[in-house]
Amino acid sequence: MTRYRVGIIGLGRISSTIDDEVLGNSVVMLPYAHTACFREVDAVEVVAAADPFEEQRSAFGERWGIDRLYADYREMLEKENLDIVSVATSAKPRPAIVKTCAEAGVKGIYAEKPIALSLAEADDMVATCDANNVKLAVGCTRRWDDFWQMARKVIADGGIGRVLQVNASWNAAISHNGSHLIDLVRFLVGDDEVNWVFGESEDDAVAASDDDHRVNGYLAFAGGARAYIRTWQSGVGDGAVEVIGETGAIRTVANGSQMEWLQRTPDGMISSRPLPRPQRILAPGVNAILDLIASIETGKKPECAGIDGIKALEIAVALRESHRRGGVKVQNPVEDRSLRILSAETLRGDLPVAMQRRAAARQ
Repeated sequence: MTRYRVGIIGLGRISSTIDDEVLGNSVVMLPYAHTACFREVDAVEVVAAADPFEEQRSAFGERWGIDRLYADYREMLEKENLDIVSVATSAKPRPAIVKTCAEAGVKGIYAEKPIALSLAEADDMVATCDANNVKLAVGCTRRWDDFWQMARKVIADGGIGRVLQVNASWNAAISHNGSHLIDLVRFLVGDDEVNWVFGESEDDAVAASDDDHRVNGYLAFAGGARAYIRTWQSGVGDGAVEVIGETGAIRTVANGSQMEWLQRTPDGMISSRPLPRPQRILAPGVNAILDLIASIETGKKPECAGIDGIKALEIAVALRESHRRGGVKVQNPVEDRSLRILSAETLRGDLPVAMQRRAAARQ
């Protein structure tokens, strides 16, 4: 079996310690952290890691037993002959890192979401990866979740007829974790193009800024389907998704942990049953790595590729722009590629969240 050399860039929560936070959460499947997921795949080996903060490097090295640690990821790229790089930084430095990795000759990149802050940055990242024949996967992980994959298969196989409407809610800022929701809706509709949107931001002042925030949105797909998304707090509705078709529906709650398949019977009644359980279940992050390897080896598009990251950000920007312009319809693709959203995690400052929390605990 081919063994791919992997380097990790950004050694905080998402790459290393987040499993500790979500342990016991019934809607999260472990492993979750990038490094933990790579450890589950025989075809790869994490050989080196990079982070500008010594505290992060030290904690990561101790936890994972990796001693080839770099303050500058460019030095790591130069010395380690890497095949795959995990970019687990915040969105602010991510575009430059991804481009540098692509130009350094790696075969694949697994980058966290959102893909970037601005549409121009996202476009440039994807163009650079394409020009260097590098497969870029973006971490909107519901596409690699076996249960959501099963839901998509039922829909694609005609199990609910032609999709008419998707309703989805998630308490999240529209670019940061809201990218998961937008991408999931696109995935369930078969990645049909979104022609235009209406959006309502939670506040006029925050909508006037570039700060990440919560939004209600209406999406019009080219094939006729429509979607309503809510990223405001929704009580027990948080994490609920409903896909309505001509002959049936799929309803899920609690981030897809419970799924119901509704079908119209010949006598006009509605039958309900659990969605079929996948026969093979792996954590989404593990599936993401296996899919990236398959993309490298076969040339196929990653399940959530750079273009999907662009479209999630573009829809988020368009929803915000709709509110800014007084609630008008905003067409896709968005023409002004300089538009951006300062993803929620970047608003906390440049110090990694893991370091902020350790500092607070020491006080």
